[in-house]
Amino acid sequence: MSNKVIKIPDNFIIGAASSAWQTEGWSGKKDFQDSYLDLWYKNNKNVWHNGFGPAVATDFYNRYKEDIQLMKQIGLTHYRTSINWARFLVDYENAVVDEEYAAYYEDVIDELLNNGIEPMICLEHYELPAVLFEKYGGWGSKHVVELFEKYAEKVFNRYGSRVKHWFTFNEPIVVQTRVHLDAIRWPFEQNTKKWMQWNYNKSLATAKVVKLFKQMQLKEKFGAKIGNIINPEVTYARSSAEHDQKAARIYDLFFNRIFLDPSIKGEFPPELFELMEKHDITFDYTEDELRLIKENTVDYVGLNLYFPHRVKARTAAWNEDTPFHPEYYYDKHELTGKKMNPYRGWEIYPQIMYDIALRMKEEYGNIEWFIAENGMGVENEHRFKNEDNIIQDDYRIEFISEHLQWLLKAVDEGSNCTGYMLWAFTDNVSPMNAFKNRYGLVEINLNENRNRSLKKSGYWYKELIKSRQLEVIEEEYK
Repeated sequence: MSNKVIKIPDNFIIGAASSAWQTEGWSGKKDFQDSYLDLWYKNNKNVWHNGFGPAVATDFYNRYKEDIQLMKQIGLTHYRTSINWARFLVDYENAVVDEEYAAYYEDVIDELLNNGIEPMICLEHYELPAVLFEKYGGWGSKHVVELFEKYAEKVFNRYGSRVKHWFTFNEPIVVQTRVHLDAIRWPFEQNTKKWMQWNYNKSLATAKVVKLFKQMQLKEKFGAKIGNIINPEVTYARSSAEHDQKAARIYDLFFNRIFLDPSIKGEFPPELFELMEKHDITFDYTEDELRLIKENTVDYVGLNLYFPHRVKARTAAWNEDTPFHPEYYYDKHELTGKKMNPYRGWEIYPQIMYDIALRMKEEYGNIEWFIAENGMGVENEHRFKNEDNIIQDDYRIEFISEHLQWLLKAVDEGSNCTGYMLWAFTDNVSPMNAFKNRYGLVEINLNENRNRSLKKSGYWYKELIKSRQLEVIEEEYK
């Protein structure tokens, strides 16, 4: 083995991410300001690991100044998070702003900017107001799309002059996939057509907000950009055989292209319409809406990548008594000998960075994009503390290094990737997993008042940002 040093381009962002609901806690929240996640937690708390959830989270609401100083210590130049829609308003129908929460968020933005950190703000990271979920069925309703546009306008009016990086959604496919397609999260309603309507309405909402953004001239006035943060699962077929290749294409169609194509190309794939019609799951749409989507594509995209997805053609017949699911066309494929993160049950395959980068270059016009999330969740990290009480998370350093190496190779080959945002800045709450698997550069010590301390990876990340050099180990063939 030999060491190799890779120069990181000067304009390449190295940052970190989290979200409002996973960090803020409920301090200052009014009783009627629950989000969907709050509602799920209250109604189905038993599935959240050890009962931890969004109620306290990391208490960022009260400790943001402390956390931002840690960001500064690490040297972060960019921090991605979200505004909690459910908390930003006190009247969702008329978009009446909660002045207390708006002032808190203004202070957060000021604190970030005053410490040389650019905020990157997502308008919805699962924080759909609970009342809109209960009253209208959430993103199944086009009225909710209109309300989201009203909310976005109020946010842009407040912070548009100071925030340069905006995003409509984070992982827009996730909530409805867990609730309405797979029925593994509260309130457990399997309804594939409703799943498709949520998917469509979020693309429509993105187009409406992009149009609003352009009308408000935020880009022209302040140099701001707007995008969408999508979580494509880089999909590999078991084999080169046509039946396996078809399985991979259809998986890609339903779970990746369904948001990549309308966001970037302004249209849904024709094959998707054919399959929706065949299986009677076509979303409700109008030609005017499709035209709006076509004319209002994003400036750039963030991609959340953690693991590959491997599929093969089905070997058993589909049960026709059950509602349609895309699994009608594929089975999951377990690759023999794969490297694993045993705590999450996820395969570790850093080449996904390179493969998606080439796809963005070749299939999506080499649009500007960046890694919005990538990271490694590990359980019981306190086991790895040294005599100085610092978690020795060499596994995280190795994970980041290997993924960055593949990403920078693609950048060197011309892919228009402009940054890497680690998930996450601090340990934080995840759906159901709560604090079970830790992702942060910074430890949140639940046994000591949620006190913060840098892990070894935090110090390593600081040096990476400062030196702009990635040292990797090149393995030799044996």
